Amino acid sequence: MKKTISILSCLFFIGILSVQSQSIFGKWKTIDDETGNEKSIVEIYQKDGKAYAKIVELLEKGKEDKVCEECKGAKKNKPIKGMEIINGLSKDGDEWNDAKILDPKTGKEYKCYITLDGTNKLKVRGYVGFALLGRTQFWHKVEE
Repeated sequence: MKKTISILSCLFFIGILSVQSQSIFGKWKTIDDETGNEKSIVEIYQKDGKAYAKIVELLEKGKEDKVCEECKGAKKNKPIKGMEIINGLSKDGDEWNDAKILDPKTGKEYKCYITLDGTNKLKVRGYVGFALLGRTQFWHKVEE
């Protein structure tokens, strides 16, 4: 009986640790929701309790040095590689929200939220107004 309780206790704590180890932070491969092509590697990092994301690698052949021609303000004609595309998500339960995401292809910014969809998949939703009017991409964890 003591052995069974010990085993169950160990399994319980392992389960808790695996859930806690799941995080939005790290490197993610973006997939174009229209074409299905791999587009970039994005690193999500934490600063002052908020989440930010920047493009660390462009995967499309011939576009590795592309600039954001359609962006406005300080980002106009700046390299997409290294560009911050999510600025200051706040944690709200299982969701990170209350920030904007930049689409470097169009130069437009959208409200966004992010949630984990399993252990190695991230649901990224960009929208205008309210969350029903937008589009979703699924990013995949990059194993390092």
